[in-house]
Amino acid sequence: MNCEGKISRLLTIKRKRGSLMRASGILMPISSLPSPYGIGTMGAAARSFVDFLVKSGQAYWQILPVCPTSYGDSPYQSFSTFAGNPYFIDLDDLAKQGLLLPEEYASIDWECTPDCINYGVMYEKRYAVLRCAAKRLLAKPGADYRRFVKENDFWLPDYALFMALKDAHNGACWLEWEEPLRRREPAAMAAARQQYADDVAFWQAVQFMFYSQWQALKHYANQQEIRIIGDLPIYVALDSVDVWSCPQEFQLDENLLPTEVAGCPPDGFSATGQLWGNPLFDWDSMAKTGYAWWVRRIKHMCSTYDVVRIDHFRGFAGYYAIPYGEATARNGRWREGPGYALFAAIKKKLGSPRIIAEDLGFLTEDVTALLKQCCYPGMKVLEFAFDSRDGGDYRPHSYPTNCIAYTGTHDNEPVDGWFGTALPDDIERAIQYLNLTKEEGMNWGMMRGIWSSVADLAVVQAQDVLGLGHEARMNTPATLGGNWCWRALPGAFTPELAQKLHDAMELYGRLPEEPAAEPDETEKSEDAEKAAEPKT
Repeated sequence: MNCEGKISRLLTIKRKRGSLMRASGILMPISSLPSPYGIGTMGAAARSFVDFLVKSGQAYWQILPVCPTSYGDSPYQSFSTFAGNPYFIDLDDLAKQGLLLPEEYASIDWECTPDCINYGVMYEKRYAVLRCAAKRLLAKPGADYRRFVKENDFWLPDYALFMALKDAHNGACWLEWEEPLRRREPAAMAAARQQYADDVAFWQAVQFMFYSQWQALKHYANQQEIRIIGDLPIYVALDSVDVWSCPQEFQLDENLLPTEVAGCPPDGFSATGQLWGNPLFDWDSMAKTGYAWWVRRIKHMCSTYDVVRIDHFRGFAGYYAIPYGEATARNGRWREGPGYALFAAIKKKLGSPRIIAEDLGFLTEDVTALLKQCCYPGMKVLEFAFDSRDGGDYRPHSYPTNCIAYTGTHDNEPVDGWFGTALPDDIERAIQYLNLTKEEGMNWGMMRGIWSSVADLAVVQAQDVLGLGHEARMNTPATLGGNWCWRALPGAFTPELAQKLHDAMELYGRLPEEPAAEPDETEKSEDAEKAAEPKT
């Protein structure tokens, strides 16, 4: 079997022995689920969405990173690459476990509308509720809690201490802490663990509650043959336990400040480029350890999700480095990444994990070669297809089977928003190419464009399924404020909508196949007798 065939097999669900299937999925962040408590959670609404996916003939649920948010409320700027977002812990499910009383959270005003998240209020009010639950949990921790702490000792103790110290320093970045704590001097660390023992225990309990609910949700989805595609940002935040606890893995100077930071160069979409500000990996140092830090990271993500989408895959071939302190990305330069050596190390330690490569952006021959060598499926975004500057590779007639087709990602407008903001020539090109009509609906016509393609997997934004526009956009790159806030309204995912999707999946051959029927006892007995017969 060739490389393309192997990865296609990984990304599909085998329902009958020897059969492969085309599949489809929906991109819906956990935070965007309906909820009476200010933000989407891993409770009843998440299970209800899984039910909707099943009824609508989907096989995959794609989400955004579930790590804690920090600067700008972005899940791509987190305090930890290993931790889960405390906001996603469902309060009703905690109450069912006896860890909360309804009066401790039911009447809280989250100061938001049903379709938008107020992160400031979430930060102010959510942790007080979680402290009530953690107190009850820690009063009588069970064997499952002790096992969780032991199995996650490679990241959990540092994370819990980091968060406790951030609270003690009023949220200040670790670079502003006292020098002994900045440099993790043993005596200072031991004293801090003793002084903030109660807070460290709280943060560990929060992660236990998160991962308990996450594994329950994932099990619920997997039982119904829904696989979860998780998102892995390539970089970590400067103000994170990852950098604080492992400074040797990053390009830092003698004062622990970055020498250069991550971003994207200026292009036709942005005159000044994008300045992300993340510290860059010290790939030479990582190579000496066999990329152990990355192997641990990928292993953790593969145990969390069924499939891992690695964001900004091109950064492994070559990455854009901007001098620390620059106001824009104009003065950056390209540097060589680790290339296939990193993925060879991952394969040696972990086998062949299910990975999707986000290969969007400025692509060069080395990126294309790396993607081919890794055999990972890349991404095709339909909204890019009609841009006169570089849309050709994104038009469905040019797709390979070994790719994931999207109407748009979290960084794009929902389809109806795109038709309100795109250039007139681009819109006309889309209408002609896909034969779009208002009667069908622009969103349904664009979704039809990827469902009918040869791509092994087609993923549409939930906003496109719901026919929402610019008001529901998840993120506008290179902007601050107003991002990551959208939520679906209660009751939005109706049985009628599920049936319409199901019909489309049947039409375009993307329905999951029915599991092969288990033979009854008579058939098993007959098969056993035949097997025992002498062969001639």
